[in-house]
Amino acid sequence: MPESGAVLAFDFGEKRIGVAVGDLTLKIAHPLATIAHENNEQRFAAIEALLAEWRPTALAVGLPTYLDGREHEMTRLCRKFAQRLRARFGLPVVLVDERLTSHSADAALAESGVHGRKRKAALDQVAAQHILQTFFEMGRHAAA
Repeated sequence: MPESGAVLAFDFGEKRIGVAVGDLTLKIAHPLATIAHENNEQRFAAIEALLAEWRPTALAVGLPTYLDGREHEMTRLCRKFAQRLRARFGLPVVLVDERLTSHSADAALAESGVHGRKRKAALDQVAAQHILQTFFEMGRHAAA
């Protein structure tokens, strides 16, 4: 894992992918974008554009599981997404436990007074922000 540089984090979903950005030195995550394209070609083109703009040195992908840690279908899809990112872009990809990140993102948006459509539009990227902040808190214990 690099010592410095930008990191992009992804909250993968079948309909939308939330994206957050942060820096390995500062260890502060910020919501960035929501990718809502229908097909994988468009999704990966949007990701490639973000990579060209932010030039990250690493990527983080949220790994959903049941609360007890058991895996499910979305776990498999997120692992596949992470493998595709690694193969396509040649960057280190870290899987981050994302249990309850959507819930905490929703609570943070509600607390900030963001409601309705605005909250739905921001939810995935704020969940990605929480995933990235978890990654920063994991430090060198992050598993690739």
